[in-house]
Amino acid sequence: MPEFTSPVTVLLLWAVIGYLLGSIPTGVLAARAMGLGNLRTIGSGNTGATNVLRTGSKTAALITLLGDALKGVIAVVLAWRMAGEVAGQIAALAAFLGHCYPVWLGFRGGKGVATFLGLVLVLAPIAGVIACAIWAATAKLSKISSLAALVAAALTPPVLMLLGARECVALSVVLAVVIFWRHRANIARLRAGTEPRIGRGA
Repeated sequence: MPEFTSPVTVLLLWAVIGYLLGSIPTGVLAARAMGLGNLRTIGSGNTGATNVLRTGSKTAALITLLGDALKGVIAVVLAWRMAGEVAGQIAALAAFLGHCYPVWLGFRGGKGVATFLGLVLVLAPIAGVIACAIWAATAKLSKISSLAALVAAALTPPVLMLLGARECVALSVVLAVVIFWRHRANIARLRAGTEPRIGRGA
């Protein structure tokens, strides 16, 4: 029987902690606390900041954006300080998956963009700032949130490589693949030219 302090057990523990932190449904809680109704019946039914914005509350959307980013940051920082770099990366992946597939919401969560950006910011700050800038620039030019997310996710791994943060590249590729998978319906609409612009549509 493995000891509780064995390396594998410690990593599993941080995977569970990261997942549970990531599973906190920030958007649902913010909408409920501010009397905005059931987020699942609004717009796309997604729990992320873009859909929260469709309630008409920029404050709730901002709270959701920051909360979704911070829960990943907290998971990584705690794991780093208490168990080291590998545990930090495990917690990062688990927090991201927790956000996308939260146990509290029947494994139907957000698309992971804010959590992704928060994780990159804490794992490789300069790359994180660049990823956020790519997202913001694409969103400003296109007015399409999903396109901004896809461009930022796709460009983050090469940015990490160029900056020498190679220890984060594999993780960023996995996260980017999940983001593309979570946005598959958006990609279909982008190809058809029917994807809603920020602040409009479902």
